[in-house]
Amino acid sequence: LRQSGILQATEIRKKQAPQQHQARDLTTRMPGLISSTAEYAALAKHAPEVGHLKELLQNAERNKGMLVEAEGIVLDYSRQRMTAETMPMLVKLAEKAGLEGKRDAMFGGVKINATEGRAAYHVALRAQEGTYPVDGGADQLPFIRGVLDKIEVFSEKVRSGSWVGATGKKMKTILAIGIGGSYLGPEFVYESLKASQPSATKLDLKFLANVDPVDFQRQTEGLDAETTLAVVVSKSFTTAETMANAKVVKAWLAEGVKKSQGGVDTEIIRKHVVAVSTQKELTSKFGIDPENVFEFGDYVGGRFSVHSPVGMLPLALAYGMAPCRQFLAGAHAMDQHFKTAPLASNLPVVLGLCGLYNSTFLGYECKALLPYAQSLLRFPAHVQQLDCESNGKSVSLEGEPLDFSAGEVVFGEPGTNGQHSFYQLLHQGRVVPCEFVGFAKSQAADVTLEGSSVSNHDELMANFFAQPDALALGKDDPANPHKVFSGNRPSLSILLPEISPFTMGQLLALYEHRVAVQGFVWGINSFDQEGVQLGKALAKQVLKALAEKSSTSGSFNSSTVALLDKYFELAAAATQK
Repeated sequence: LRQSGILQATEIRKKQAPQQHQARDLTTRMPGLISSTAEYAALAKHAPEVGHLKELLQNAERNKGMLVEAEGIVLDYSRQRMTAETMPMLVKLAEKAGLEGKRDAMFGGVKINATEGRAAYHVALRAQEGTYPVDGGADQLPFIRGVLDKIEVFSEKVRSGSWVGATGKKMKTILAIGIGGSYLGPEFVYESLKASQPSATKLDLKFLANVDPVDFQRQTEGLDAETTLAVVVSKSFTTAETMANAKVVKAWLAEGVKKSQGGVDTEIIRKHVVAVSTQKELTSKFGIDPENVFEFGDYVGGRFSVHSPVGMLPLALAYGMAPCRQFLAGAHAMDQHFKTAPLASNLPVVLGLCGLYNSTFLGYECKALLPYAQSLLRFPAHVQQLDCESNGKSVSLEGEPLDFSAGEVVFGEPGTNGQHSFYQLLHQGRVVPCEFVGFAKSQAADVTLEGSSVSNHDELMANFFAQPDALALGKDDPANPHKVFSGNRPSLSILLPEISPFTMGQLLALYEHRVAVQGFVWGINSFDQEGVQLGKALAKQVLKALAEKSSTSGSFNSSTVALLDKYFELAAAATQK
């Protein structure tokens, strides 16, 4: 049963009643776990009865029904271990879970993040029209548009050279300081557009995330403090790693500018540091001009914040506001599709239900995200955080322990690089459902070598089309067991016309909504991250021990004490060299 992923409801529910959260109850909540429903039981019975993909793919009518096209995007899920009946069963499960009502609550600004008492209102960030009130209160669209206009004015000052540093020099480099959602999403978008934006319009954008001093050293190597603008991205302006890096950069800027022509620290910071935060009092104490703080609502979670000033400010500084607005429009187009399309032909819903089926009913714990585009090299890392931090949960929204598997471990690399790294495992090792993402047109000027009948882009895309079939169909070799491929390894393919600001907005919103779909059906809260908070709390205890250079200054277990002592010993020896 565990191998097939079908974990039936048992009698080992928690004996004590789970603690109920005090947040306002939603009419869209369903009492009990989704696993207690007849729809779930039907899928649990159905999943192990599905045959091999080698036979399933011979049914042309089935395959045709598993091709969904909307908003210029093609989704082919015919290589999922599904019959023609599977998706309708999954849609019934989603309906039973109240998916549409929960989706509508999210779009209505209801505080669906019950554990934190907040809305999950990232869709408002890219709205083009209408009203977007939070929990029945004020419309947020005027505020959001006002901040975007402020970003446009400021970014154009910097890009045009009318904004200068403390010594009168124009800015050449933007150093964005942030971690997690304040870093991964913006970096993905920046890298995805780098090849298609005219070089004359670019400012160099670097990201400083890791508190490891080596990251600071690498990101600032060769930079001139006089021509560097730092963007500190922290919603609370207390994120430990971000603030540690911000202080180091602040000192580096002050020292670098002073060495050149002298100057006052206050003026240096006002000219060389801006912030994205909701805490103006703290940013002011840091020395940042209040006019240079770009705010957003507390209804925007970090991993869903690319369309807020978290992403828009550094991206506008690098590329200008025009592509940023196209990016927002693409996301909004996907929002409208998600909000209005029938479930069975709704791209985020179908994508989410495929992942849910693989994880919960087939027992596959991992998912490989494989973009066949070098520009999307940071897309898997962003989705890894988006997915794992959102749906890596073990209790329902009401606090009841789940009796089924939820969440997927996400990893990936661009094709064809990944083919020469971990595809061996995908083909002959453990089964990992794969999601292939490809584009009909290359960003770069395509190359067709003399003597070749296809271009380099077609060479890339040949692998995009071949790999899913190799995983699904496999290959038999009676003479050599080492060359036997079992096949029946599920995948899906997403095909877009090209990489552009608009399509990147679509793609990012597609995966944001996919995550929400799974959380809504599982009945979990996809918008909090208590696991992240626990590690932070324990780290504070360790910091005290490190400051005192004593493993006995905290209530550590013997294993941690021994490891700390070894750390002190090795650090002392290394210092003496």
